[in-house]
Amino acid sequence: MKFPQLRQDFAASLVVFLVALPLCVGVAVASGVPAELGLVTGIVGGLVTGLLPGSSLQVSGPAAGLTVLVFEAVQEYGLPVLGVIVLATGLIQVAMGALKLGRYFRAISVAVVEGMLAGIGLVLIAGQLYSVAGAQAPASGLGKLAGLPGLIADSAGSTEALASFGLGAGTIAVLVLWKHLPKKVRTVPGALAAVALATLVTLAFSLPVATVEVKGLLDSIQLPGFETVGELASLGVLGTVVAFVLIASAESLFSAAAVDRLHDGPRTEYDKELMAQGAGNTVCGLLGALPMTAVIVRSAANVQAGARTKASRVMHGVWLLLFAALLPAVLAYIPLPALAGILVHAGWKLIPLRGIVSLWREHRGEALILIVTAVSIVAISMFEGVLIGLALAVAKTAWEASHLKLEVIDKGAGPVQAYLSGNATFLRLPKILDNLEALPQDRPVELDLSGLHHLDHACRTALENWAERHSATGTEPVKVTTP
Repeated sequence: MKFPQLRQDFAASLVVFLVALPLCVGVAVASGVPAELGLVTGIVGGLVTGLLPGSSLQVSGPAAGLTVLVFEAVQEYGLPVLGVIVLATGLIQVAMGALKLGRYFRAISVAVVEGMLAGIGLVLIAGQLYSVAGAQAPASGLGKLAGLPGLIADSAGSTEALASFGLGAGTIAVLVLWKHLPKKVRTVPGALAAVALATLVTLAFSLPVATVEVKGLLDSIQLPGFETVGELASLGVLGTVVAFVLIASAESLFSAAAVDRLHDGPRTEYDKELMAQGAGNTVCGLLGALPMTAVIVRSAANVQAGARTKASRVMHGVWLLLFAALLPAVLAYIPLPALAGILVHAGWKLIPLRGIVSLWREHRGEALILIVTAVSIVAISMFEGVLIGLALAVAKTAWEASHLKLEVIDKGAGPVQAYLSGNATFLRLPKILDNLEALPQDRPVELDLSGLHHLDHACRTALENWAERHSATGTEPVKVTTP
């Protein structure tokens, strides 16, 4: 056989297609854009990013992790500007990959990334619960959470809301229970089975629930015009681009590291993978589609289904294209509460509950960064929340890096001996001076700095000035042993 791995890749591509289809549609609807644009991003993830080098078994497409940010961008700037934002994101990712900056994304604090995903998960769950009940969600994260009691009260007295809620809850139940079913049954992806069952129930009982609005693949594509490119001069749009770049790149490269642990094949080349993601987002931006990231759910399904080469992810893009071209009318039968249920389940999986507990036991500072990042995203916004998390991570690292110990030995007679060890930086300068100035003024002092790993200019200057002041009182000059 000329291509011995083709059979395995073909079978894997069908599994990935069936996993990707409901997620592409669900993410698009939750993002406030036509359902077809989610399929476009999935197609580009297969046919463009799938062909490029980087990570051979990782699968890309629209991700639940960007849903909240995309929804906010569409609401604030409009759908045409989304294409420009995604285009700029892709070009920046390509440039970063070409400059070999991909590896540095691995240095981003894991607590910040997990806090970011947890915050996204909370906002996603809160927002999609309104869709489960067939209601309109408030704009802000806090508004979504605060409005949940009222949503429950209003839904209890509405037949339509109860039908919608029952359908969404049933979808979530299928997803949760699916992994406990026999292995033969689980050959069908849980998300596809849940949507298919919800669609059949809706049709069989003529339930009064909203379904996906179908516009057609070509009608949904909007090429960005010259007037929308000018929106990049806006500070808000530029901030959104930065957030897209940071989140999409970090999520893709963290996903690549996770996928590498699932198989024994070639390892990910991070800079090439970042360029591949950038190329995909550039094409998505030109087509006015959703932004793309590598998606761990699809990637894991690809590996577990026995994929051997990148052919599986390319073929999954072909199947998405054929579906979008030949069977778009099928989308109109899918009930929105079922898609909302899938995203509630996806949002829940973004929250690392077990990780937070173990992190709190072992590294409380990291756990606090995770929690503060998540809460900031819910309370303020995605971009500001991530910036707050990064600032806290940098501050924590700087504080730990400036660890300093002062040991004073005073035998009652002779010189007072002071030993400094660790890292003497400006962050600890007030503490250093307070301790040194508390030494007896009428006694000679021997200051030993040989135990310091680092002595910055501010500390060196301050220590020299203190030594001069101490010696000026008439005592012997301070003897300093330098590092």
